[in-house]
Amino acid sequence: MKTAKKNGLATAAVLGAVLMAGSAVAPAIADDASRGQEVQDVQGQQESDSNKGQGGQGETSKHVLLLSVDGLHQKDLDLYVKNHPTSALASLVNHGTSYTHAQTPVPSDSFPGMVGQLTGGNPGTTGVYYDDTFNRALLPAGTTDCKNTAPGAEVAFTEAADKDQNALDAGQGLAGLPASILNMTGQPGALLDPAALPVDPATCKPVYPHQYLKVNTVFEVAKSSGLTTAWSDKHPAYEILNGPSGKGLDDLFTPEINSIAPAPFNGDWTKDNAATQQYDGYKVQAVVNEIDGKDHSGTKTAAVPGIFGMNFQAVSTAQKLPTSDGLTGGYLQGGTVPGPLLSKALDFVNASVGKFESALAASGHAKDTTVILSAKHGQSPMDSSTLTRVPDSAIIDGLNAAWKSAHPGSADLVAFSTDDDIMQLWLSDHSQAAAQFAKDYLAGHSAAGNDVNGAAKTVATSGLSKIYAGSEVANYFGTQTSDARYPDILGIAQTGVVYTGGKAKIAEHGGASADDRDVPLVVSGANDEHARTVTSTVETTQIAPTILKTLGLDPNKLQAVQIEGTKALPER
Repeated sequence: MKTAKKNGLATAAVLGAVLMAGSAVAPAIADDASRGQEVQDVQGQQESDSNKGQGGQGETSKHVLLLSVDGLHQKDLDLYVKNHPTSALASLVNHGTSYTHAQTPVPSDSFPGMVGQLTGGNPGTTGVYYDDTFNRALLPAGTTDCKNTAPGAEVAFTEAADKDQNALDAGQGLAGLPASILNMTGQPGALLDPAALPVDPATCKPVYPHQYLKVNTVFEVAKSSGLTTAWSDKHPAYEILNGPSGKGLDDLFTPEINSIAPAPFNGDWTKDNAATQQYDGYKVQAVVNEIDGKDHSGTKTAAVPGIFGMNFQAVSTAQKLPTSDGLTGGYLQGGTVPGPLLSKALDFVNASVGKFESALAASGHAKDTTVILSAKHGQSPMDSSTLTRVPDSAIIDGLNAAWKSAHPGSADLVAFSTDDDIMQLWLSDHSQAAAQFAKDYLAGHSAAGNDVNGAAKTVATSGLSKIYAGSEVANYFGTQTSDARYPDILGIAQTGVVYTGGKAKIAEHGGASADDRDVPLVVSGANDEHARTVTSTVETTQIAPTILKTLGLDPNKLQAVQIEGTKALPER
């Protein structure tokens, strides 16, 4: 799914600060020049509505159903509703409030995106910069001699943390997969391999995802008020959404998306869009079961959750795959109109939303449930003519060689990297001087890649439009330089640049471009009768306090809301 690399020799040389160091004071904004104006626009709208309710008519709901569609842009939703005015997605828009200038956190990756929606915090506050990162204070997975092991460890909360990443049930051992997958446990933390998790030097024990998260989640707040909670996502590592207590979710359904899909598919569930739709279909059924007063499996009676929902993957893979199922992926020429594969994926999501609407109506919950539609991230580039696929390995090799030439006897400078359409480097030397060396190298070298047709293409400045180094990165994320988690180098990619080898994908996410960050945000309240539009800039982190306010709960019980001052969405 992404490029993530570590250098074992350099890892041992990395020294860090404390495990939980650093807290954020401001959200990350991609364009520094526009930062002040964005904040002004948001606050101006919010302050004028500060005494108003968050329901369409000021009402609260008993349930909030959150739907996150990876890759979905505001442009995609606008066009779909225009062309399908009687669709389920159109129904949400026509009976709710559309925040047409909503942006995700940076990096626009699934983990910080989803965590942001459910905590109200950006990465500097939550401590979650990606799903595969590096921590200068933790010890490598499998460490048993914690007194004599140098700190510095990969934190891989991906399929790599599963007991069996090739199995749809992540190693639970269910018979009859994939048909039996709804019988997967609702407590998937037990399916994580402790030996694959980083180690806390203070306790010499593995650090589970929920322990890594610095702030609490809406699920924990809801649970403290006696509500039932549920969620469905793509890896067991999404048990991070339990929050630091480890107890936020009653029912968490996480079939492993990067497991091996059954015949007739070849590879994991993301390699064929029909497979991705089948995979998403399991989660759709889980949510329908929960609406019907069951657990995700549909076999046990359970209260309809106060907060529940799921993440869709079908749109994202249809944007990434050049072709699948005999159809062309991505967008038509110009990057505005979805191509045939993406159109099919959008139809699938629409049909799934229709199933939820029907289930809510049949169960009598249509009038006491608020539906929120958004996305963890968008996808870039929409216009494939701007695509440049750049293998990052050559860039990193060149940087390491330059460092060792200037510092004879030194280890490789890059200890770990996570590069999609963003570049994040953690260095073996955590000094400002080393970070500046890396920044200067990246800015001074071109990089070889290929365009959408596979033709050779060269980009200047390593494919980056802006590079932050050391303390500049900490400042960008609103954290402290003592934070053991933030990368030493943050590179904002040029338009269309994707760091990937080969030609297997035509888009990616993680960056700070409009294609990455401009996602839909629709709140369809239980009693909303007409469409409303809010055009001021908002962030998807505002979903968290809005969920709690919609349920009649106090948003200030969220720690990230207190730290960042995250407001509920402006009056609908």
